[in-house]
Amino acid sequence: MSYLFTSESVSEGHPDKIADQISDALLDEFLRRDPEAKVACETLVTTGLVVLSGEVNTKDYVAVEKFVRETIGEIGYTNSDYQFEANSCAVISAIHPQSPDINRGVERQYPEEQGAGDQGMMFGYASKDTDDYLPLSLDLSHILLQELAKIRREGEVMTYLRPDAKAQVTIEYSDDNVPQRIDTIVVSTQHDEFDNDDERMLEKIREDVKKYLIRRAKKRLPERVQKLFKEDYKLFVNPTGKFVIGGPHGDTGLTGRKIIVDTYGGKGAHGGGAFSGKDASKVDRSAAYAARHIAKNMVAAGVAEEVLVQVAYAIGVAEPVGFYVNTYGKANVDLTDGEIAQKVQELFDMRPYSIIERFGLKYPIFKETAAYGHVGRKYRKDFVKLKYDGVDSEKEVEFFAWEKLDYVSKLKESFNL
Repeated sequence: MSYLFTSESVSEGHPDKIADQISDALLDEFLRRDPEAKVACETLVTTGLVVLSGEVNTKDYVAVEKFVRETIGEIGYTNSDYQFEANSCAVISAIHPQSPDINRGVERQYPEEQGAGDQGMMFGYASKDTDDYLPLSLDLSHILLQELAKIRREGEVMTYLRPDAKAQVTIEYSDDNVPQRIDTIVVSTQHDEFDNDDERMLEKIREDVKKYLIRRAKKRLPERVQKLFKEDYKLFVNPTGKFVIGGPHGDTGLTGRKIIVDTYGGKGAHGGGAFSGKDASKVDRSAAYAARHIAKNMVAAGVAEEVLVQVAYAIGVAEPVGFYVNTYGKANVDLTDGEIAQKVQELFDMRPYSIIERFGLKYPIFKETAAYGHVGRKYRKDFVKLKYDGVDSEKEVEFFAWEKLDYVSKLKESFNL
């Protein structure tokens, strides 16, 4: 008996994602000036208003309002008709210093002894569903919205598009967990008014989604995935019939409310901690990246077809208090999951300091993670601007380093693959 699995994504103009991007834009600006900055920045967006709160310890000053407005403008909120506009919205900051009770558990005499910035458990997941080791339903949802944003920015077709949007994809799987077909696609996109002709408006948007969006998204997919688009798949476009009022005017946005979109679309598991606005001393973020790195490399090495990794910490303690691996009975080695976990732990140093060093997490690389997923993205090197002690410089750094397949050979050797 086949089964259905669904994931969703949201656009960069979704209220919660606006909040995430603002929080990470501010994190990047603090790190640009002070690589040792400790940041936990939360954002709320609503009609005509941005509220910043959280805790920051840094040796330099950041004009937060400037970067808030720049981020909102880059997303596309540049029209006063949206009731939320980059240059006119109010920005209120209630950011204050980090508690010394937390800081004392993080800062240590020897850097490698740095403690975890909080307790909790973090998860990483990977499977052979797609070339980037993500669930197919989530990957397709991200791609649909990435292409929709490109169409909006190009301004050649679908010129009525506004920044807020959501997508959802349902995949039919066989009993042995192989994707069989696309069952349902849902696209909800904010749009301009259509002269009060709601029926014509809805039909026009539906036609354009099929003609432009679906076609462009399919071109990004390998042939084996394109074949899953059968003639009988269900397509729902703006199912309520109208989506003019959107963005922060239609729905208040908060940092950290799209953690499933940020990770695995409902596959695997999530420890509950959000990512955006947090520097890497917060293991909610850094250890989740490290767990993804382990899971992805394990699947790529052939240890298993699907892997879930859990790591757990106590605040102020460097070494993890727990490490768990689940191969869902799909391991390609004659070992229990416990035995697999023990061998994996010997290869990956999961102390916060080591994770930060491994992925270069003290540089301003985080704003880009805040929309369309923190995992499954393309690893690359690029230059970033720094301003340490007031001196301008550039440095080549790694983006999405946790997506590298740099431990595959080590895993193969360890597991005799």
